[in-house]
Amino acid sequence: MNISFNVNDDILIALKENAQNFTQDLRFLSALMWYRKGKLSLGKAAELAGYSKLDFIGRMKLENEPIFDYDEGEMAEVFADVAKIP
Repeated sequence: MNISFNVNDDILIALKENAQNFTQDLRFLSALMWYRKGKLSLGKAAELAGYSKLDFIGRMKLENEPIFDYDEGEMAEVFADVAKIP
């Protein structure tokens, strides 16, 4: 599927971006938003952004975005499960 929309040149000028970089950033930011909301897995978000999983994680790191954003209760569950492994 191809999705397109128009963007005025003055937007790109204000952002100091070319169309290619703007499109790449838009894909990444959209994928990141859906990943944060829990609507897409890490793999599907990477696919939407046009990255491999490792490249998507690398880009998240560059943007100072948490890869896994667990609260204290969720982390306690993870550690409790790990402690049960023989």
